[in-house]
Amino acid sequence: MDKESLLRLVDSLHRDKEIAKDVVFQGIEAALTTAARKHFKSQESVSIQIDRNTGEILAREGDRKIDPSELGRITAQTAKQVIIQKIREAERDVVYEDFVSRRGAIVSGTVQRFEGSTIIVNLGKTEGILHKSEQIDDEHYNTNERVRAIVFDVKKVGTRVRILLSRTHPDFVRRLFELEVPEIAENTIEIKALAREPGHRTKIAVSSSDPNVDCVGACVGVRGSRIKNIVDELNGEKIDIIRWSDEPEVLLPNALKPAEVSGIILSAENQVATIVVPNDQLSLAIGKRGQNVRLASRLTSWDIDIITESEFEERQKAGAAGLAEAAESNKRPSDNSKAVNAETAGHVKTVEEEENV
Repeated sequence: MDKESLLRLVDSLHRDKEIAKDVVFQGIEAALTTAARKHFKSQESVSIQIDRNTGEILAREGDRKIDPSELGRITAQTAKQVIIQKIREAERDVVYEDFVSRRGAIVSGTVQRFEGSTIIVNLGKTEGILHKSEQIDDEHYNTNERVRAIVFDVKKVGTRVRILLSRTHPDFVRRLFELEVPEIAENTIEIKALAREPGHRTKIAVSSSDPNVDCVGACVGVRGSRIKNIVDELNGEKIDIIRWSDEPEVLLPNALKPAEVSGIILSAENQVATIVVPNDQLSLAIGKRGQNVRLASRLTSWDIDIITESEFEERQKAGAAGLAEAAESNKRPSDNSKAVNAETAGHVKTVEEEENV
């Protein structure tokens, strides 16, 4: 290969494969050095360098200068194989660095093929893997159909890059909101917390740094346009958008919506909240198979115990009876009593009282 052809090869690989020229030069030098050592079987050290500007090959065996034509056809074939390997490794590194920087971001591709229940997604330069566990329940795809997911993990496997995708990760919903709601991308609205059961329901708590921007309204969009796009992408998954508050007395009732809350008892020491709801709101507060209260608990980081107003009244009566009995016997109630006594009842705040504060 003459000098001009070598330079054209390097330039072509740089442009087509997006591989740095110096990486290509180093690969060729390493390949030629390996081939030369095998060819000469010499005890002398062999070194080969390529001038980056002229493409001239400078080869030496010890102190002796080697004419590149001495390497022969077999040596050239060996060098070619090593060059191909180096180029593949360089291609892998380019793809790896590209997708590592996009970890946690949404990518779009097309369904290329199926390997059992796993979907192989064509991402352009490479393939992504969407395992069954990372697919939303009841989703079905066809070949060449478009699919969006987040880059969940990126690994080097030999000369290839293994890119794992996910549509079930909570960050997938987070990124969809960032794409659909400009105020989130501009940091005017912040996603404070998110809890998700993929394919069923998501609760997302948001706040606004601008008092003139309604964080919930901005996420919903005009006539629900923004939230509709997200729900469509998630194939009908329900999304509750909640206004964030640093006060648990305000946040917890918001998190349990659409159920109504009539009172709250907080135990800050063990992060447990007893929520009092109207008798007819119990099933709504708990949700189907406990989904609503479970998501609310994860969203707020509080353990939630839901009781009805009738149950709360019974606890109050039991607590009052216990106090009366203790007074008669001149004994204080046990510290580990679970009854809601007068002191505990004094900590109960109704939703109406909170709104008036």
